[in-house]
Amino acid sequence: MQPITALIADDEPLLRQHLRAQLQRLWPELQVVDEARNGHEVLELFQAHQPDVVFLDIQMPGLNGIEAARALARRAHLVFVTAFEQYAIQAFDQGAIDYLVKPLDPQRLADTVERLRQRLAHNMVDHAALELALGRVAQAMGKQTARPWLQWIKASLGNSVRLIPVEQVAYIRAEEKYTLVAWEEGEALIRKSIRELSEELDPSCFVQTHRSVIVNLKYVREMVRGMNETAELHLHGRSEVLPVSRSYLHHFRQM
Repeated sequence: MQPITALIADDEPLLRQHLRAQLQRLWPELQVVDEARNGHEVLELFQAHQPDVVFLDIQMPGLNGIEAARALARRAHLVFVTAFEQYAIQAFDQGAIDYLVKPLDPQRLADTVERLRQRLAHNMVDHAALELALGRVAQAMGKQTARPWLQWIKASLGNSVRLIPVEQVAYIRAEEKYTLVAWEEGEALIRKSIRELSEELDPSCFVQTHRSVIVNLKYVREMVRGMNETAELHLHGRSEVLPVSRSYLHHFRQM
């Protein structure tokens, strides 16, 4: 009997590790064949391994989880992983797709594993319901991203609070417990995380280049390619060199 196989796709390494460990505990016979960090890797690794189940983060760099799911929908059982429970409430009530909400709840994961076992045992896939559910998720995501993008970043400078216009921000970098904001007039530390900012900044202007760096595209002067599908960014009027990791290189393919 062929083993059941799975692919985990999420841009957060710790979540991938945690999900893999929990699956090993709840479903020892399941073989996690690989892990993807973005939507493009999902398609590449799926083609290489042909897994039975794919655990998909909804919001990933490159192709998002919905776009990747539409490419895989008729070839695998899908489980979405999302930090936004409203997606689950609005879009998963069709029952064609299961979902997990971050942070992962052990009981919810156990229930998901049991449903997957039953579906795999009986080859239960309602393709029409699946397509409808994917459309509703995409619609819910569209409403989520329609909100106004962040215009100002609040930063404490001594005893005062400075409102930094986001269009003047060259880049943002995570530094231990704080986040550094570099803008035209200087630098400041804030407590908001890179992940929070990545969801609030206009993606047509700001892109993530590394798990700890977001850059304003208008400040990018050139990209220098490195080894192993990495690169470095040089900025207008600044001496800093910013890293581009493999997971985010797709933002700069045309440079």
